[in-house]
Amino acid sequence: MANSAGSRKRARQAIKRRAHNASLRSMVRTYVKKVEAQIEGKDYDAATQAFTAAQPVLDKMARKGMLSPNKVSRTKARLNAHIKSLKAA
Repeated sequence: MANSAGSRKRARQAIKRRAHNASLRSMVRTYVKKVEAQIEGKDYDAATQAFTAAQPVLDKMARKGMLSPNKVSRTKARLNAHIKSLKAA
């Protein structure tokens, strides 16, 4: 347990920050799941639209340090490859 006033404050801040970060991570996962759902449904136009909406959210999380820039890049590349395969099929 935190003893000094400063450490008690840091503990309170950590709780708030953890809740906020969990909310942001959940939001990112939701955007990615929306794209994946459209890919599963084989709907190229809807998948493209969902991907266009998800890209800035993913990039913002990488800039803020919430997600690794490499993970964001890899996720976007994989989603984009799946969407392009829909158009080819």
